[in-house]
Amino acid sequence: MRIVDVDTFVLSIDAGESYQGTAPAGTTAADGYYVKPPWRSLYSPRFESLLVRVTAEDGTFGWGEALAPVAPDVPAAVVARLLAPVLRGLDAAAPRPAWHTLRNLMRERGHLVGHQADALAAVDIALWDLAGHVTGRSVSDLLGGAFRRTVPTYLSGLPAETDEARAELARNAVAQGVRTVKLHLGNGVEADLATVDAVRAAAPELRLAVDAHWVYTLHEALALADELATRKVWFLEAPLEPEDLAGHAALAARSPLPVAVGEALRNRYEFAQWLDARALAIAQPDTGRTGITEAMVIAELAAARHVPLAPHHSTGLGVVLAAGLHVAAAAENLAVFEYQARSTEVGTTILAEPIARTGDTFTLPTGPGLGIEVDLAAVERLASDARGAGERL
Repeated sequence: MRIVDVDTFVLSIDAGESYQGTAPAGTTAADGYYVKPPWRSLYSPRFESLLVRVTAEDGTFGWGEALAPVAPDVPAAVVARLLAPVLRGLDAAAPRPAWHTLRNLMRERGHLVGHQADALAAVDIALWDLAGHVTGRSVSDLLGGAFRRTVPTYLSGLPAETDEARAELARNAVAQGVRTVKLHLGNGVEADLATVDAVRAAAPELRLAVDAHWVYTLHEALALADELATRKVWFLEAPLEPEDLAGHAALAARSPLPVAVGEALRNRYEFAQWLDARALAIAQPDTGRTGITEAMVIAELAAARHVPLAPHHSTGLGVVLAAGLHVAAAAENLAVFEYQARSTEVGTTILAEPIARTGDTFTLPTGPGLGIEVDLAAVERLASDARGAGERL
């Protein structure tokens, strides 16, 4: 069975609010991207993503998705111009050989990262979904079997601008069965500690973690880690500049709580460097940036060094959520899986049925491939809306 076609769908969904809350005052869905201080990355007022569909000669198809929160048209162009011509004619039931062929196309030019990696991730997920449908097996079974059928998770973010509002969201989360929350901070050491204290006072039963969004110096991060440890915070994520391997290694050696890193890393070679330098104590690959093939290699590298896995998941929609859950289920060293409430809600708009979640656990989707059904009519409508939004910009 051979691959005969590859289609891309660039999505931009106006959900009324952006990832992690409202956009800055004056920003509208037609204004393009913005920076939300103290975080330095570009954000979109809409939920943006790239879906890829790979079709075999008998009409069987598989879906993939890249984590592409801004400019999903860029990895879409990579798929269409560089990857799709090579994919056509390859074995529809052999995702790993196909992925290795695609990876090597730009490997000698340094493109195992960035938009090329995002495009590879989307295609790789689609290849595993396709192989599952061709063989009648789930992705986790194809990966060697699931260690678990329910995946432990934590709520990522309390998207509000004040500690009082975050405290109220924390109380609401507890009422819905949530017991673990990661706070998105980086507002300064004292401000971050005040937020932790406010949320802890409002919901003392919550287990808390902190994402610092790469904003601190080493000395600031050490001071923050010391104080967070006294408050029994679980881990500190992304404390320093994302490329500062040596700084993270120094911090991890001295921090009284685990340092978590991984969303900015794309491949086994990057993770191996960070793991060997002992620069992270919790590994956080994002399947929407690594693909399934590379995510499983990263999981094995981490397991060999006794480092737990806590896959990252943020603005991705329902396809990449399902892919991440299959990786999480098949990883021996899983600690927890991240989910962001609004992204998960918006992500169901492209699925015929939502992925089941209760409190702090997701149920692994069953059935062939990723175990989900993509609503093609919804995807085509959203892709058309995205083209219209692009024309307005």
